[in-house]
Amino acid sequence: MARKVGIYTRISRDDEGDALGVARQQQDCERLADLRSWQVVKVYEDNDVSAFKRNVVRDEFELILKDLRVGLIDGVVAYDLDRLARQPRDLERLIEIFDERPKSEFATVTNDVNLGTPDGRTMARIMVAFANKASHDASRRTKRKHLELAQQGKDSGGPAPYGWRKDERTKVDPDAARAIREAQQEILAGVRIGTIRTRWQEQGLGNPRMGTKRMAHHHVEHILTNPRLVGYRTYHGEVLTGDDGEPVKGEWEPINTIAEWEAVCATIAERKQQRPGKSLARKYLLSGIARCGLCKTKIRGQVNARWKPGSKAAKFTYQCSVVNGGCGKVGRTGEPVDKLIAELVLEEQREKAAARGVPIDQQWPGEAELEAVRTDIGQLLDAEKSKQISVSTLLQLLPAKERERDELTLARARFFKKQRQAEAQDGASELSLTEFFDLPVERQQEIVLHSLTAVMVHPAGRGSRIFNPSLIEPVWR
Repeated sequence: MARKVGIYTRISRDDEGDALGVARQQQDCERLADLRSWQVVKVYEDNDVSAFKRNVVRDEFELILKDLRVGLIDGVVAYDLDRLARQPRDLERLIEIFDERPKSEFATVTNDVNLGTPDGRTMARIMVAFANKASHDASRRTKRKHLELAQQGKDSGGPAPYGWRKDERTKVDPDAARAIREAQQEILAGVRIGTIRTRWQEQGLGNPRMGTKRMAHHHVEHILTNPRLVGYRTYHGEVLTGDDGEPVKGEWEPINTIAEWEAVCATIAERKQQRPGKSLARKYLLSGIARCGLCKTKIRGQVNARWKPGSKAAKFTYQCSVVNGGCGKVGRTGEPVDKLIAELVLEEQREKAAARGVPIDQQWPGEAELEAVRTDIGQLLDAEKSKQISVSTLLQLLPAKERERDELTLARARFFKKQRQAEAQDGASELSLTEFFDLPVERQQEIVLHSLTAVMVHPAGRGSRIFNPSLIEPVWR
C-alpha cells in the first residue's frame, strides 16, 4: 500500500503575491513522490513566511508536524531542508517526531537526507546550522545597509507614511497633512486620541489597515508624534543623531515645525504620566467639574434610560450619587445646566480676550542656552575625532552636556505646549454656543476649566420644576 505523505512548500518573500515560487516547489516535490511511489495526500504551504525570524509562527509547518505526529501522514517531502527549518530548534522538533515514529518517510528534492538515521540527522543539523548562519549574515548586511541609508538621511522605502503622497513619498499630501495638524491642535486643546481615532475611522483618514474594523490607538498616536513630521530620520524607532550630535534630517518635506511637534509629544507624554491606565473619556460637559451644594461630592452625569428622540424628557441628569460617596439629595436636568455654564464661560473668555489684545510671545527664552549646549556637544565630538581629547575624557564630559541638552529640550517642548494651548484657548472666545457644543466633549471641558474650578449645584427644594439659574454657582478661577 502506498505511503501517504505531505508536501511542505515555503518561500520567505513573495512581493508579487502570485505564489509562483511555492508552486514550482510543489511540482518538483510531486515528481519526487511519484518516483518513490508515495501518495501525496496534502500540500502544506507557507507562502511569504520566514523560517528564520523567531517571532513568526508558520501555521502550515505547525500543522504538518501535528499531522505527522498523530499519523495522518506517513512522511514529509520538501524541496530543500532549509524550506522546512532555518532554526535548529525547528529541526529538533521534526527529529523528535521521527524518534517517536521511526518508520516515517522523509525526502528533499535537492539532497538525500534521511532523518531516520544518526548520520542523516547529523548531516541535517549541519545543513540547518549553515542555513541559519546564512540568514544571520544576510540579516546583518541588510541592517547595516539600512543604517547607512538612515545616516545619509535617505528614505527607507516601502509604503508612504500617512501625511505624504503615495506616488512620491518625499512630497507632502496636503489633505493628509491638514488632517494631522488639525488633530494635533485638538490634542493640545484637550481632545483624546480615542476621539480623534473614532472620527478618522469614520472619515477614512489615517491609512487604516485593510479589513480592520477599528483603527489602533497606537497607530494614531504614532502618526501625530512621528519624528518624520519635522524631518527627523529614525532608525529602529529612535531619532538618529549624526556625528555632530544633532538629529539627522531626512530628504523629504516636513509637515510640522519643531515647536509644534515637541508641544504635541510633550502633551501626550504628560497625559500618560498623570493618568496611567485610566481613561480620559467623558460623556458629559460637567463630569468631574460639578459638585453637590450640600455634601460637596463630585456629581456625575447619568443617562435617562426612558429618553427617546423627540420626547420632552431630559436626555441626562447630573445626580449626586450615594454610590460615589455623596448624599444623594441633589440632582438637576443636564441640558439647561450645560447651556448656562457654556454661556457664562464663553462670555467671560470674550471679555478677557478683548481686554488682553496682546499677541503671545513666540520666542522661548532658553533658545540661546540650548544652542550653546548643542555647540559644546558638537565641539567635544569634533575634539575627540581630531584626537585633541581622548575617548575617556569625552565620556566624562559628554553625559552632563547631553543631560543639560535633554532638560532644555523638554523645557522648550513644555513652553510651546502651553503657548499652543493658550492660542487654542484664545480661539474659544470666538465660538458661538452652537459651535461650542459641536466640539468634542474633552475640548468643551478644557474651555470650561480654563475659567472655572468647579460648578456647585444647590438643592432646588420641593415644588416647582422650573430651572432656576441662581441655584447653579460657578466657582471662577
